[in-house]
Amino acid sequence: MTRSALPPALESHTLLVAAVIVHDEAAGRVLLLQRAAGSKFAPLHWDLPCGKAGKGESVTAAAARELAEETGLTVDPATLRVAGIIHGAWGVEAPNGFLTVIFAARQWHGEPVNAEPRKHAQVAWFPVGRLPAELVPDRREALLGYLRSPGEPVVSTDGF
Repeated sequence: MTRSALPPALESHTLLVAAVIVHDEAAGRVLLLQRAAGSKFAPLHWDLPCGKAGKGESVTAAAARELAEETGLTVDPATLRVAGIIHGAWGVEAPNGFLTVIFAARQWHGEPVNAEPRKHAQVAWFPVGRLPAELVPDRREALLGYLRSPGEPVVSTDGF
């Protein structure tokens, strides 16, 4: 039997990520960010506002924080609704993969801006029927599932 070289506390570590679908239902559009050309993950692909939860931070607080940091939009974490969950087994940051909780925001304050130009090339609204081809695949699946059935969260186990 092979022993892991990782400390016991990291052997079962799962990276917690929060993502937000900003859905302007009245205009029939969603907000996406294009990752910068130099991104280590999915360069120049479109993505949802998202990021890692900090130590001791709730996933809803992380979602609201990441949305504000990346787009300048503010949202009350209590208004976020689960739209999907992705448990992915690929990547090297966490031995047990990552768990992305995708929330839908239908109410927010502010106008979107590219608040992190070093991380993102641009921020743009897309009509729900014309999403960009270069959208991070697991996020595309979750976004399309949400748009088809907003009250039924999609669960994906990518790589298991």
